[in-house]
Amino acid sequence: MKPNWRVEYHSPTDALVITLILYIVSANIPPPLDSLTIPYMRLAVSRLASPVDGFLQRCNFPEADGKPYHLAVSGGPDSLAMAVLSMLAGLQVEIWHVDHKIRPESADEAVSVASFAEALGVRFHLVSQKVADGSNLEARARNLRKEQLPVGVATGHTMDDQAETLLINLMRGAGLRGLGAMEPGFSKPILGLRRSETKEICRAVGLSPLQDPSNSSVRFLRNRVRHQVVPQMCEVASRDVVPILARTSLILKEQDAFLDGVCFDIDPGDVKRLVELHRVLRMRVVRRAIEALVGYPPSYDALVELDDLIMSKRNFRVQLAGDVDVTCRRGLISYIKRPKGVDPP
Repeated sequence: MKPNWRVEYHSPTDALVITLILYIVSANIPPPLDSLTIPYMRLAVSRLASPVDGFLQRCNFPEADGKPYHLAVSGGPDSLAMAVLSMLAGLQVEIWHVDHKIRPESADEAVSVASFAEALGVRFHLVSQKVADGSNLEARARNLRKEQLPVGVATGHTMDDQAETLLINLMRGAGLRGLGAMEPGFSKPILGLRRSETKEICRAVGLSPLQDPSNSSVRFLRNRVRHQVVPQMCEVASRDVVPILARTSLILKEQDAFLDGVCFDIDPGDVKRLVELHRVLRMRVVRRAIEALVGYPPSYDALVELDDLIMSKRNFRVQLAGDVDVTCRRGLISYIKRPKGVDPP
């Protein structure tokens, strides 16, 4: 049976290179890293069930405008596949790798990712910053990456990650925004792909992704959701629940954006206007006002307390976490953030 090749020649050079690598691809012989040319990767990926364009249509890459497109690449299948598809989308890729020095082999992994970047012919950036072992290891490492990597750097989160994030946030009592999970966009370009597909892309191109043993450790909540909760849900539902959960996150995200739009022009300081609103909108208007001051929303319990006070139409003053004072006088509400270290009057 002949391989299902979908060959696209973009130049005479492409045609020559493809001719030279046909035997390697048809024999399923992994190429050396220095063979990761665009024609080779396009041909190899095209042999999968979904052609190159099929994968790219489910991704969210920016237009190829010659500007650097920064990718966070750990060396796992998701980030490697993201890099391959970014190259096939014609983007000017630059690869970033963070070595947290948590595991002894992390230095070798950095070398491996550097070799991958060199094979692609793209710039490589290494950030080395030790994260001490202890509580909240995942969160501390994630915050460090946000500090060290370029703003808007793309990460290889997939549809499976999106489903897991929804479930994790659900267990934490999140509202619409949290249940909307991750925001699709250029910084999360492969949310439309499954984890199994990223592995297939790596296999087709001949890459051997790094295996992080911490991804199997049930010490971390996400891993327990990934390896225990999601499979159990699939078994109970007798179907693959990941696309369903991902679709639910999209629906909730759209509803969250709609409600934000409704609340945009409502004055959070006008008690008369606030008491006319539905409780859901009123609490959202107040939450947005407080979040604008401190960068994060107040707790649900604090919002309920404030809502009861607003509906009482009496004067009040409440001190919230984040050094925020909410004061109501004669039907007008003020939201003030006190300077750090300054006691309330």
